[in-house]
Amino acid sequence: MNTLFWILGVTIFNSLLGFAGVFSLWFRETTLNKIIKVLVAFSAGVLLGGGFFHLLAESLDHLNAMLAFGITIVGFLFFFVFEGYLHWHRCEKCDIHPYSYLMLIGDAIHNFIDGLVLAGTFAISVPLGLAASLMILGHELPQELGVFAVLISGGFEKIRAMLYSFLAQSTCILGGITGFLFFGKAEGFLPYLLSFAAGGFIYLSSADLIPGMHKAEGKEKITSFVWLCLGLLFMLAIKIFFEA
Repeated sequence: MNTLFWILGVTIFNSLLGFAGVFSLWFRETTLNKIIKVLVAFSAGVLLGGGFFHLLAESLDHLNAMLAFGITIVGFLFFFVFEGYLHWHRCEKCDIHPYSYLMLIGDAIHNFIDGLVLAGTFAISVPLGLAASLMILGHELPQELGVFAVLISGGFEKIRAMLYSFLAQSTCILGGITGFLFFGKAEGFLPYLLSFAAGGFIYLSSADLIPGMHKAEGKEKITSFVWLCLGLLFMLAIKIFFEA
């Protein structure tokens, strides 16, 4: 029961990071737009780095390379087809771009995986669980700011963006409870889910966010590229630091 208490406490706190976009309520529209452009670029780097350095790299520790890469491609193609579906059914005269929904789906899968990871580490020991919690929370805050920025740039209103971001973030709780109740089965399934989610994040970054950065010009384009690189380096630094 003490393990479940820790899992619920951390996953609920993690879910509240979905409201990270509340900071936007105190900014003017012009200032917010500038911040959003930076966060979208940073988020593109975080998604790309997270997909390669964390999700795919972790799955390769448990699956052979061909299987892991194959599942990653399946995830990539799934998001490609699903975005096409959203374009066809939702985007005739649409105000919200389909990639916003894909971002929420990818974020929900990612957070469910985080919940499984937290459950697994706390099941081994509380100190290990706390270390994993710090790692997850450390990258979730800037990532959720990035998710919020992508939703806003995709057409969501601020309050709706925060609500949807929170709902996607709260799947961490479901993952934590699932991991606690069925950890043996969930542990075996986790590497496959990691590879699939990696494909989704790589698709979101390369197909939706990075192309939008090409529309910038001059210093703004250079700034976007710098923040993209910072997002990649941030995820790489987390990987190196917590595995040192």
